[in-house]
Amino acid sequence: MKEKTKILITAQGDFVAQRFDLAAEVVIATVENGEPAGKSRTIIMDRPSPEDLCNMIMEEDIAMVICGGIEDRHYQFLTWKKIEVIDSVIGDYQSVLKKAIAGDLQSGDLLLLARGDLSL
Repeated sequence: MKEKTKILITAQGDFVAQRFDLAAEVVIATVENGEPAGKSRTIIMDRPSPEDLCNMIMEEDIAMVICGGIEDRHYQFLTWKKIEVIDSVIGDYQSVLKKAIAGDLQSGDLLLLARGDLSL
């Protein structure tokens, strides 16, 4: 990971959103020298739009996108723009972010919750 980089996670509440194209909430974290730099920002979009989300990713100079499912055309576009995409991730976004910063997150990762984490 570069000295200073930005990670974007598509979110739905406290969890990674199931689908990139339906995400209306994102969390952007800045990472500097392998550590979170400041507090993550949460951005609520007017409506879910994969095109607007791709534009935001480019404008924010995001280096890594973490999401659930993503259509191939959006995946291809982002990776063509040299943005790392880690998809098919399930879990709460804070644990996912920690794992990404540690360099341990891979596509398809499922982060299980402890029973106490569920508010059922």
